[in-house]
This record gives sequence, C-alpha cells and structure tokens, in this order.
Amino acid sequence: MTIQFIYDKGKVLQGLRYHFITRPELRLMIILVNVFALVSATLFYFKKVTPLAFFIGSSLWFMLMISVWFLLPGIIYRRTATFKDHFTMNFEEESFSLGNERGSRSWPWNSLSTFLESPHFFHLYFDSRSFFLVPKSGCKNWEQVVELRQLLKVKVLKK
Repeated sequence: MTIQFIYDKGKVLQGLRYHFITRPELRLMIILVNVFALVSATLFYFKKVTPLAFFIGSSLWFMLMISVWFLLPGIIYRRTATFKDHFTMNFEEESFSLGNERGSRSWPWNSLSTFLESPHFFHLYFDSRSFFLVPKSGCKNWEQVVELRQLLKVKVLKK
C-alpha cells in the first residue's frame, strides 16, 4: 500500500496535543495540578487558606494547560522541518518506507515499539519519545484507512 501526503498545520498541532496528553508523566502532572487546584479552591471557599494559595493553584493550572495546548505543539511544529515536506510512504509485508524528493528510508516493522491512532493521524512510535505522524488524509479513501489500521494492528503492538 502506498500513500502520499503533506501536513496540515492545524491537524499537526492537534496531533501533537494528542501525543502530549497521552504521555503518562504529563497526564500524571495534569491530574496532580487539577487536584491541587480543586483542593485550594475548596479550602479557599471554606476560608481555610488565603487567596494567594487559591491564586497559585489556579495559575499553575492555567500555565500547564496553556503550555500543553499551545506552547509545546507550536514550538515542536516550528522547529521541525519535516512538517513542511511532501512524503510518500510504502507499507509492505516486511517493512515500511518513507520518502520525499531528497531521498527515502526503510524500516523493518520490529523497529516500531507501538502505534496510536488519533482522529487525524496514526502515530508510529519508535520509542517513547521518537515518533512519526502518518496523516489519514494521505489515504485515498476510507477503505485504505481501514486497511492501514489492520496492517498496523498485525505488524505493531497497539498502545
């Protein structure tokens, strides 16, 4: 199966957000900051803490959400030249390859540790930090998306 694609900035930013939110360490931090903010709000309501504690809890929550939702995806998008190229991917029985006008590279299926599906992408993970976004929009039709999903389920462990 062969797909060709270019990246759409809005969809890439959403895909990066999805990646960040699914990271266990970031998810734990969000939970802890939310609990801290709720506890500080409850304690403030019952006048057990000063307004400063409530303000700090709320500020931490806002800073975390702004950084995860806007800053991190924007920084990654601007620093990565990959999102401005046109790609062709070939998915075969033993390997998959990625190419553009400057060259191509092939990987065996066992080089992928896992994959994750989001609304607009297949996230192919080489390890916990290194991944590649494969846009579903590169597929010609919905049947090709289903075929690619089935191929990934067979060849790669799903998260």
